[in-house]
Amino acid sequence: MSKLGYIAKCIRKMSFKGLFDTVGEVHKRSGKNRVGLFFDIVWCGLRYGAGYKDYALNEWWNLNGKQRKTFITRGINNAVIKKCNDPAYYHILKDKTEFSEYFGEYIRRGQINLAKASLEDFERFMSDRDVVIAKPFDENCGRGVMKLEKKDFPSVKEMYDHIKQTNSLLVEEYIKQHSEISRLYPLSVNTLRVVTIVSDDGTPHILYAFIRIGNGGRVVDNINNGGMAAPIDLETGVINNVAFDKDSKYYDTHPYTGTKIVGHQIPMWDKVVETALSAARVVPQLRYVGWDVAVTETGTLLVEGNQHPGHDILQMPPHVPDKIGMLPRYKMFINI
Repeated sequence: MSKLGYIAKCIRKMSFKGLFDTVGEVHKRSGKNRVGLFFDIVWCGLRYGAGYKDYALNEWWNLNGKQRKTFITRGINNAVIKKCNDPAYYHILKDKTEFSEYFGEYIRRGQINLAKASLEDFERFMSDRDVVIAKPFDENCGRGVMKLEKKDFPSVKEMYDHIKQTNSLLVEEYIKQHSEISRLYPLSVNTLRVVTIVSDDGTPHILYAFIRIGNGGRVVDNINNGGMAAPIDLETGVINNVAFDKDSKYYDTHPYTGTKIVGHQIPMWDKVVETALSAARVVPQLRYVGWDVAVTETGTLLVEGNQHPGHDILQMPPHVPDKIGMLPRYKMFINI
C-alpha cells in the first residue's frame, strides 16, 4: 500500500471523537491553542505517519521537525510489520494452541485446552496443581485472564464448570516468578516484553526490552489493564528509567510494594536474551515480534509472542531526554 493509500485508510477508520478529545487533552497539558494543535496533529499524520495517540503520548508538541523524523510512528511501525511479517503466519502467534505447538520447548509449563478436554482430563491436570491461570483464546491486553485456586471451589468439577462458563478455556500452570521479579509486585506475573527483529541478512537482534509490572491489586501486568512499564538496559538487564502507566504517571518506586524500580536488576538476563533470540529463529516469516518472557527461579519461559509490537512505549518523554526516537536503532538492522 502506498503512503497516500495508507493515509486514506487511516482517515476512513479514524475516530474523529478521539481526535478532538486528544486536541482537548493536549491543550490542557501544553497550554497551546486548540486550533493550532488540531492542524499540527493533522500535519504530523500526513508528514510522519503519526497517529493522534502518538502525538499525545510522546508529546510531539515539544518536538521540532528534525526530532520528529527520528520517531517510530504508527505509520512507520506498520511499514516495518509489512516488510518483516507475513500475515499468512500470524495465526501461529494469535492462536494459543498453535503457539504451543511451535514454541513448546520455550513454554515449559503445563497447559490444557478445555474446548477439547473432558472433565476427567481436567481432573488429571489438576491432581498435582493448586493454582492455575485461565485465559480466552482470542483476547489480548490481559482481558479475560483469571487466576484460579483449587481451594476456592467445592470440587474440581465446579472449577471446571466455572471456567467453561467464562469461556477462558486455555488453562495453564501458574508461573511462579523469580523472587526478585516478585519483589517489584507479587500479585501478577511481571513479564518482560523483548522485541526482536531479524535483520535483512537473517541475523536476529533485540531492538528494545521493557518490564511490565502489575499494580493496584490486579493479577495482570498489562499496561492497558492497570499495569506499568519500565525500560531495561540491553547490556546489563537493569531497569534504567522510570515506569509509567496509561495515565502518563511515572514511578521511580512501586506504589504498592515500595520497591525501587529504577536500578532493579532483572535476574537471569543472559537467559532472557538467549530465549528471545532463539525464539526469533523459529518462524522465518515472522521477523519482527514482541516476546513476553517470564523469569522463574530455574530459568526463563515464553508466555506469548506478538506480531504487532508496540512502538511508543520507549519513546515517552522521560525515556528520550535528548528527544531522539527509536527510528535510528531500527535502521541499524533493516532498510526502512
